[in-house]
Amino acid sequence: MLCPSCSSQQSRVVDSRTVESGVAIRRRRECLECETRFTTVERSILLVTKRSGVTEEFSREKMIKGVRRACQGRDVSDDALKRLAHEVEQNVRAVHGSQVQANQIGLAILEPLRNLDAVAYLRFASVYKSFDSAEDFEQEIESLRAHRARS
Repeated sequence: MLCPSCSSQQSRVVDSRTVESGVAIRRRRECLECETRFTTVERSILLVTKRSGVTEEFSREKMIKGVRRACQGRDVSDDALKRLAHEVEQNVRAVHGSQVQANQIGLAILEPLRNLDAVAYLRFASVYKSFDSAEDFEQEIESLRAHRARS
């Protein structure tokens, strides 16, 4: 880590704590050369591999935008969408580590969205699962009813 004052690479960690719900670590450092103190934030990056093979950094905002489209006209708050996005990101990190296939994120969204709003879930599932007919909707509605009966 380079000191912002003297560019020395020698520093020691004075204090360390997790921030952003454990996604990042904030470290207070002291340069061993000039004794300047500075703060660094280290983030765990989640990489998403798309069907085309392109890899990009996970974007919580991009996920919220997609789910928000499914929730259009529904009584779903921005806070609820942020909680859903946080839950999905945490689950994906726990199961897949630092790199995940894009379709796994879609699968991880389905369950929390089903619990949040059934209509938004059906909208999202119809696009994500590429429904081709009314029968696809009927099957998913039956699955939704069975899920509610178990809960």
